[in-house]
Amino acid sequence: MGGREPRLPLSEHEQQVLQELEQALVEQDPAFADRVRSENVYRYAGRYLKWSVLGFAAGLTVMLVFFTTSVAVGSLGVLMMFASLVMFWTNLRRMGKAGWEDIGRSLRSEGIGHAVTDTRSWFRERFRRDR
Repeated sequence: MGGREPRLPLSEHEQQVLQELEQALVEQDPAFADRVRSENVYRYAGRYLKWSVLGFAAGLTVMLVFFTTSVAVGSLGVLMMFASLVMFWTNLRRMGKAGWEDIGRSLRSEGIGHAVTDTRSWFRERFRRDR
């Protein structure tokens, strides 16, 4: 009826199996296990919110620079802006109110500088030349 379905607790056997799976994952690939622990829907959606804002700005720039010289390229900028807005709206809905509260709590505790540092370190790691 529009609400969430009640969650059933796991049996002892199910909890034991889940713990064994988690332990096996940690032993086989500890880096992946750490990443899985740190990721959640809110971080994922928040990351795509940032990318959609960047995509909108890029589309706006393309539109403003090229619209007078090439209507086709300017229209491509408009399409980029539209796609970015759709992506922004989709991820905004995915986050919901709880996601915004989680992000706000995270920014208050860690500070905005921590978010910038995380993004900068991700870019450095992602685009390292010595791969």
